Amino acid sequence: MKRFLKPLLGALALSLLAAQAHAACYADYRARMDNPLRLHYGVIEVPQSACSVSAASSYVAGRLAAQGWTLVNVSSVFDDSGLASRRSDAGQYYLRF
Repeated sequence: MKRFLKPLLGALALSLLAAQAHAACYADYRARMDNPLRLHYGVIEVPQSACSVSAASSYVAGRLAAQGWTLVNVSSVFDDSGLASRRSDAGQYYLRF
């Protein structure tokens, strides 16, 4: 029995690590555009390597700038479990950029 338990536990540990490595990361942010002044709140997917507020800020600022928006701030970063609660607040800017 012990002979089968070690490989099974090893496979389970590897699958958990793989699931964590592929976990999605999202950031919610506020942005503005001048002349005329427009503001929006949005949700954007960020790479796992940018899954902190400071790292996501650089990433999000670049994505928004390409569309003429200026990042005001990144409020937070979160995983899939935080998406549903933010969808209605983000409206048309939900996963737009």
